[in-house]
Formats: sequence, structure tokens, C-alpha cells
Amino acid sequence: MLAIVYENYGMPDVLKVTDVPKPVPGNKEVLVKVHATSVTAADRLVRSLEMPAGYGLLGRLVFGVFGPRKHILGTEFAGEVEAVGSQVTRFKPGDEVFAFPGAGLGGYAQYAKIGHNKAIALKPANFTYSQAVALSFGGSTALEFLRKKGKIKQGDRVLVVGAAGIVGSAAVQLAKYFGAHVTGVCRTDCLEMVRMLGADEVIDYTSTDFTVSGETYDIILDTSGTVTYRNCEAALQENGRLLLVTGNLWQLLAMVFTPKKRGKKGIGGYAPERAEDLVFLASLAEAGKFTPYIDRQFPLEDAAKAHAFFESGRKKGSVVITVGPSAT
Repeated sequence: MLAIVYENYGMPDVLKVTDVPKPVPGNKEVLVKVHATSVTAADRLVRSLEMPAGYGLLGRLVFGVFGPRKHILGTEFAGEVEAVGSQVTRFKPGDEVFAFPGAGLGGYAQYAKIGHNKAIALKPANFTYSQAVALSFGGSTALEFLRKKGKIKQGDRVLVVGAAGIVGSAAVQLAKYFGAHVTGVCRTDCLEMVRMLGADEVIDYTSTDFTVSGETYDIILDTSGTVTYRNCEAALQENGRLLLVTGNLWQLLAMVFTPKKRGKKGIGGYAPERAEDLVFLASLAEAGKFTPYIDRQFPLEDAAKAHAFFESGRKKGSVVITVGPSAT
């Protein structure tokens, strides 16, 4: 089968089209004929190993000290079940699914396998494979931070920093679903997109600093890695929560150790891959409550170009990689 393989960390051009053996599912695994995958921040990080400050050594230990431990990227994929192991009962050949292997990777190929008890679910019936593949990374991350870490509730005032990105665009829609008043922070050319996603208000960060505007919020969700607790404390209401989706080690430590008043909190962490989250996101998609924003699609053989576009600073929402003609 064809796959996108990389042998060394580096720029997008380390990604090469290669013929590799087709995976064989184990007793508890599902083999999927992949129709779509994507470029996520995690794919870009693992490819380049440009870790946030303070995490360089950890990144090497996790992903490979002298070179990549896993050679096929792809933190999310969607496709048709080709075969299942003898102990798999949740899925059968022919099922249309989407999966979120996360650090397990493997989606940049014509076939990928994943444990049947991992983050895999039936694709929304009204979604193409290209649409479905973009549900996982952004949706699961936004859901984890808003619902579990942030305890979002109806009527909350929520500010999303980086509202035009994969996670940010999902967070805008999910916060609206949970009944929040949502303000999106993004660059000038993304303002209309963020409004279209449902934001009640938008802020152009190139001309307005939300930290000194006088407005306050119950939740500030930062997907950009640019916010610190100290510089946005005044923008948090009493019992407000700052949620850092990404950031370097020093930002996180500073947030933890900065004295906090009036019940305010700073919360970091990560979003685990859960099948139940995918099922929930699929139900929202089928109901028209959540539709990932897809900026551009590239064929599998142009994965390097997809990565270059992803990190160009011009993209909005998701960048999808199609595998064969059945993705759309």
C-alpha cells in the first residue's frame, strides 16, 4: 500500500510517498481503508519535533531520540472498515467510521488499524469522509477543555483565543451549543469566518487587546499559546477559568504558581482520545450543531504541500488530506 513516510525530523519535505506493507489487524483491532486524514498541530509537531520551550527532551523521549519511532503520521482518519479481528464486536466490514488514534498515528496511508476499544466511531451519515475526519482532533480537544476542565454552563461568557484554528473553530461552535455567549479572537481576514461559525462577537487581535478592553469572561480558552494567566487575570470574572490548550512549560508553571483571587483558576493539561467523545461529536454533526471548517484539501501524494500550507500562517480551520476519490 502507499503511505507517507518520514525517516527524519524536519521541514515538510521530509514526507515521502513510499510503498509499505499493508497492516494486518490483531484479534482486537479494526482495519480501515482510509479515505481521508488531516494535518493537525500534533502531526506538525511530531514531524518537526519543534516542541514548546521546556519540552524538548520529553519530546525526544516520547517520539524517538535519534529519529522518529513511528514513521507514518496521521492523528485522525476516516474510512471504511476493511476487516476486523476475531474479538471485535462493535464494528463489521463495510462500516463507515472515523478514528482518532492521536499519538498512535498511522492515518497517512491507504490502510490503517486501530484497537476496537480505542477512539473510533461510526461516521455521521450526513457527512463525507473529508468532513468526518475533521471532527476528531479539534472537536475532542475543545470538548475536553470546555466541558470537563472548564465546566461550561448555559449563560457563561466565553472568550476563544485563536478562534479560527482547528480547536478554536470547534470551541466556538461547541460553546454555542452549550448555551454560552461566545467572543472569538482572531486575525483580520478570519473575522467573517468566526462570525459564520456562530460567535456573538469577534475581536481582531491585530488592533484590539482583549486583556485591557474592560470586558470580563467566565472562561478564556487559549488555543494559540500566547496567553498568560497574569496578563489576562483582569479579564476573568469571579470564579473565572483560564484554559490553556497549548503553551510552553514556563507558561504552565507560571500559571500554577501565580497567586489567584476571587476563585479564579488556571487549567492546562491535554485531551485524551475517547470513543464516547467521537460518538457525541457525531451526534452533533448529524443534528447540524457542529460542522468543522475545512480550508483546503490535498491528495495523499501532496502531504508535504499540505504541511507547508498548514504552517504558512494563512490557513483557517482544518487541512484535509484525501486518500483516493471517495473522500468527498
